Amino acid sequence: MTMLEQLNMTAAMPEILLLLAACVFVLVEAIAGKTRKLPLDKMALAVVAVPLVTTLIQMGGDAEVAFNGMYLADNFAHLLKLFVYIAIATTIIYARDYGLDRGLHRGEFYTLTLFAMLGQMVMVSAGNLLVIYMGLELMSLSLYALAALRRDEADATEAAIKYFILGALASGFLLYGMSMLYGGTGDLSIAGVADAFASDETNRTVLMLGAVFIVAGLAFKFGAVPFHMWVPDVYQGTPNSVTLLIAGAPKLAAFAIAFRMLGEGLLPIATQWQPMLIVLAVGSLVLGNIVAIAQTNFKRMLAYSTVAQVGFVMLGLLSGVVDENASSTGQAYGASMFYIITYVLTTLGTLGVVMLISRQGNESDQIDDLKGLSRRSPMLALVMLVLMFSLAGIPPTVGFVAKLTVLQAAINAGHVWLAVLAVIASLVGAFYYLRVVKVMYFDAPTDEHEVKVSFDARTVLAINGIAVLALGLLPQSLMNACIEAVRQALGA
Repeated sequence: MTMLEQLNMTAAMPEILLLLAACVFVLVEAIAGKTRKLPLDKMALAVVAVPLVTTLIQMGGDAEVAFNGMYLADNFAHLLKLFVYIAIATTIIYARDYGLDRGLHRGEFYTLTLFAMLGQMVMVSAGNLLVIYMGLELMSLSLYALAALRRDEADATEAAIKYFILGALASGFLLYGMSMLYGGTGDLSIAGVADAFASDETNRTVLMLGAVFIVAGLAFKFGAVPFHMWVPDVYQGTPNSVTLLIAGAPKLAAFAIAFRMLGEGLLPIATQWQPMLIVLAVGSLVLGNIVAIAQTNFKRMLAYSTVAQVGFVMLGLLSGVVDENASSTGQAYGASMFYIITYVLTTLGTLGVVMLISRQGNESDQIDDLKGLSRRSPMLALVMLVLMFSLAGIPPTVGFVAKLTVLQAAINAGHVWLAVLAVIASLVGAFYYLRVVKVMYFDAPTDEHEVKVSFDARTVLAINGIAVLALGLLPQSLMNACIEAVRQALGA
């Protein structure tokens, strides 16, 4: 095989083209932006469309590798990237008017958003531990800068500092775990690590210690208990547009590296790391739902809701291997993948509504700010109702289907008590979700200002709400795509 064939740069075309398009965006904004006003949001959407088209062309084919196995172009990567594009594009559309009111409609915001997306794409397709870390740091550094974009506000600065310090700690955990895996196996590729574990010729003590650090680092990135302390402060302190960037697509990238490292690289010792995920899942389900009840800030409530929802993702990841039998991994990991995708779609809508009802001088991030929303904007209230029902797991929304599939995977793996606990936790969580519905429809409005939403943002929000309902009624196509993508990745 020639060097050019080993590189196989065509497989990595989405990332290559995105990098080139993002650089062109930066140059055009820097040069032309000084002389005339540019449609930065439309330019950024055009940049997102470049890798989107490339990925759509690649979808459905056989799995490919590039750069001598460091980059993976399989259907697992293509599917997650597709939803990364959707999440970023939706955020850009929602954030336009919000940014114009607050001075955030600047080249820096869109540039950092595009480079954060590039980092997420690299994470999703990584086949090597160092490539995972490279993508993670590219995404994280961009998000740290975005969190601190409003330098004149104390809350944003505090949130950025907390996010940076705890994010750096999480990255250190992951890097230390990776170094131990490399020390124990002599290989940085995920496939090589899996082969070394399967061979029984390695120092299991060193490798297990490395696995502990990797699970802890992943838990930080997910925001699972007890590594959740940054989530509520960062959600509350950052501007709404940045909160959506942190709460949306990065969750897909975090799931991708969790699957690559645990589901592929550490699958031979799944029975050793699955109990760690049980602890994370129980803590997240219980603490997330209970603490969310006491919150009066809507974004802080959503932060603890995120912690609880991560518990369900963990349920799928810990149900893949039963008594050394890995035959159900495709179903379990596929259910977890379906859950994280649908959760991100729902989060886009909930934080999108908050962003759209905000106006200059008022972030509208308190639950009381939603009082009487059904009278001020019936359409926004209806979409928020659908999204709250989905987060609570009420049929016929996609949240119900997602929870049901994960619970089935847990029961099939013999974790009946965990499934029962998750159902009880969901019932507790339904209280604070339905409280939002009650506030919107039965309380008198405290803010009489008219809600003005641009046509494109209103259209995207309507599509967002319809998608949550449609996927609840017809979930099979996406569910099958997730399961097949996971099976292809594990088979490769």
